[in-house]
Amino acid sequence: MPTDIFRRLAVGATLLAATVAGAAAEPISRTGQPDDDWRYTAAIYAFLPARTNGTSTVAGSSVPLDLNLSDAAGLLEYAAAGRFEAWRGDFGVIFDANYVQLDANGTLPTPAGATFNADIRQKWFGILGAYKAVDTINANGQRVALDLQAGARYNKLRQEITLNTPAPTPTLGGDPGWWEPVVGARGMLEINDRWAAVATIDLGGFGAGGNDLQVGANIGFDWKPWDKTSLFFGYRYYSIDYSATLSTGPFAYDVRQHGPVFGVKFRL
Repeated sequence: MPTDIFRRLAVGATLLAATVAGAAAEPISRTGQPDDDWRYTAAIYAFLPARTNGTSTVAGSSVPLDLNLSDAAGLLEYAAAGRFEAWRGDFGVIFDANYVQLDANGTLPTPAGATFNADIRQKWFGILGAYKAVDTINANGQRVALDLQAGARYNKLRQEITLNTPAPTPTLGGDPGWWEPVVGARGMLEINDRWAAVATIDLGGFGAGGNDLQVGANIGFDWKPWDKTSLFFGYRYYSIDYSATLSTGPFAYDVRQHGPVFGVKFRL
């Protein structure tokens, strides 16, 4: 595969996790929410990877990545991420979903008039059970909570490049999908009735389906300017180490990203 085509595909791959769910919903009831009845939270998030490092491999060809957000932002076609939580007392159920689609097109140096298209997508859907392990008041009179999470997530990762030439050519790369276990934890310090500090971490993969480890970690603040709506802003680290052997050759995505994350959350 020509190097310039592969480099463009790899640049596009850096945004595969550009939006991600799950930054900062909460295990505890906030002001105006009952703790002994069902409470629901729906949230949408956006993650802007300020820096990406790693390696992307398609059809056995690898390229190192060391890129900022502007290198890849022009390739983004569509992105959506959301999270829904239902809690009653100390127990909760969490659903999260993520979809990102990118597209790159260009002209090959030879033969004359030949073109290529790169189709890059990532999507996942997860379901987790959660337990509020800590809910207490600290020495400063602030509420502190910690919940633990475990469940399963279905991932699907596409890195495909189609060469449009006079001679028949295969589509390189592929579209593998896999199920993986996920565990996580989330801590919250309620500063007052409007502000809370939040830290989260989730770990997935553990070798399932070719994903050695997928890590998401966030730290930031939740601000509630309205009774049923909050805004979240913070910083996120994300990494994935996936590899497989497809019919067109080795396929891998081993990437680390970090940058600001923003979200809006609705209490229903």
